[in-house]
Amino acid sequence: MDWRLIRPHPESKPQPRHAMTTISDTYTTPDRPLSTLSRMFPSLVFYARTLAIVFQAAWRTRKRYSMAEWAEDSIAFRNACEACGLRLHAENINAFTSLPGPCVIVANHMSTLETFILPGLLAPIRPVTFVLKRSLTTYPVFRHVVNAIEPIAVDRVNPRDDFRIVMDEGVERLARGISLIIFPQTTRTPSLNRAAFNTIGIKLAKKAGVPVLPLALKTDAWGVGSLIKDYGPIHPEIPVHFSLGSPIHIRGAGKNEHEEVMEFIHWKLESWRAL
Repeated sequence: MDWRLIRPHPESKPQPRHAMTTISDTYTTPDRPLSTLSRMFPSLVFYARTLAIVFQAAWRTRKRYSMAEWAEDSIAFRNACEACGLRLHAENINAFTSLPGPCVIVANHMSTLETFILPGLLAPIRPVTFVLKRSLTTYPVFRHVVNAIEPIAVDRVNPRDDFRIVMDEGVERLARGISLIIFPQTTRTPSLNRAAFNTIGIKLAKKAGVPVLPLALKTDAWGVGSLIKDYGPIHPEIPVHFSLGSPIHIRGAGKNEHEEVMEFIHWKLESWRAL
């Protein structure tokens, strides 16, 4: 596997806690032995490690929490996932690396796993943040990390108000070189729901004059909880997949480009299920 050291972002601290690497184009979890505890109780080990990472990150936000630190914490989370037996596969990262500037990343939404993993894949390359539901900005402990990375928070009550917020704040973030990750389905689902997959990412990219990157992901290895949705069981036997598509430049109303994004995600999900 090819790796190369990256330079920290201008807003990052000059001496990060650990040396970061960026993936040249693809990533596959390396073979590693698992502890007996991880083999027997993967969910228990996963949540213990995850909580430790979140608490440490929240503690550091008391000072200045940089994009580089967020990426490092995401990479630490990825390592913790792999130590519990999860197998990650990411491909076509060059689609993001090769862009001359920011973009809008439009993805399906399957679990909480993608919000933890994506910063470690993308933020070492250039700054990114999420469009997310406002309730995540008020979670105990976790809110300190979320709010530090300048997300765009929407209430999902009034679609018109949410649209205005995403358009106004999205154009501002993109003008500062911060790419945006948007989940148009809003609700986490195991498959692509075309009817619920709205065009807000396409419209934002058109208004800001930036390309769209389709992102297909399969992260159902982090299951849905029976009592609390965000705290479901971990299934190491289910592979985790991320795949970026080629940049799409919006022309006209963007209808064809929207269909192209959905078709890419649909095609990747079907190919992964066939494995």
